[in-house]
Amino acid sequence: MRFFIIFFIFLEGVLMSAELSSVKVKEVEVPVIFEKSDNIPIVHMQIVFKNSGYIYDTKKGIAQISSKILNEGTKKDGSVEFARKLESRAINISVHAGSETLVIDISSLKSEFKKALDLASSLLEDPNITKEALSKIKIELNALISRKESDFDYSANRILLETIFKDTPLEHPSFGTKESIEKIDIKDIKKYLKSNIVIDSAIVVVGGDLSKEEAKNYSKNILKNLQRGEVVDELYFAPKSEGDVVRNYKDTKQAYIYFGAPLHLKSIKDDHYKAKVAAFILGSSGFGSRMMEEVRVKRGLAYSAYMRFNINKSHSYAFGYLQTKIENEHEAIKIVKDVVKDFVEKGATQKELDSAKNFLLGSEPLRNELLSQRL
Repeated sequence: MRFFIIFFIFLEGVLMSAELSSVKVKEVEVPVIFEKSDNIPIVHMQIVFKNSGYIYDTKKGIAQISSKILNEGTKKDGSVEFARKLESRAINISVHAGSETLVIDISSLKSEFKKALDLASSLLEDPNITKEALSKIKIELNALISRKESDFDYSANRILLETIFKDTPLEHPSFGTKESIEKIDIKDIKKYLKSNIVIDSAIVVVGGDLSKEEAKNYSKNILKNLQRGEVVDELYFAPKSEGDVVRNYKDTKQAYIYFGAPLHLKSIKDDHYKAKVAAFILGSSGFGSRMMEEVRVKRGLAYSAYMRFNINKSHSYAFGYLQTKIENEHEAIKIVKDVVKDFVEKGATQKELDSAKNFLLGSEPLRNELLSQRL
């Protein structure tokens, strides 16, 4: 019985009405992205702090733990009482850390948005950075890590990233390890928040039933409570450029196969839409994709097989997955390699391109139907 992953390498080969403006706060021009939508009387706001996600961690897991602390309410009210204040007015305030950014989400009815900003300001001024809150978060993260250890899919994907992005922050889980989490203390969290929640790295995204001027005034009101600070340089991590195969043996009757490759984009702005169409044709469109057609439909080697592109400013790569019987592993791997090689060398057919265009043009408006999705 064995469990393994493989990754192979191939080389280069509704109209939105958002407006971009800015507000000046403490001598800093902060970008503000605004979209008006008066379908229902609600307001959404995101304050995005760039270059502050987990790839910038000074200690593994510090971005995740610090964002979770901000979801524990204020020190004055505690998590329960602060949550009651939000719930009584149908206000949502949540904080999360991604790979590149830390994001504060604020949303409410238009009539309650000023109160929502007041509560968000109090959260930033007096976060619940206590031993009790930190202990609770560490227990939750350790439980999460323990559950992940028995998840074959998660383990395979982690090994894939560790292999492709060896010796970079991306080889580590975003929430850290049990050992790194244990070493994080209150002083580390205060330092992280002080360094990253600063006006200089902020971008505001706001929309809903309000005018552009109201959006800018609301942005100023929340930003004026922040301090100045330095913005760290953007990081970029290139995927490993040579092929490799890694096997990890577990007590299972299935082979969980994860594969990946570098994805060379010169410009996200200019190339993202091309990558989206290519990924759709190659492996992200379900039964219509080449990967599914060759692996499952023609040969019955897997229930599902896909390949997608992960595109970010700091890193981009192609990745895919399939699960098959152990005795079919070599054939499945060969088919995956052949499908990708053929696509890279010959490209898409006109029929595939037309079908992809028609589907994407029809589905994208639905994917961005809600204001929150567009923002």
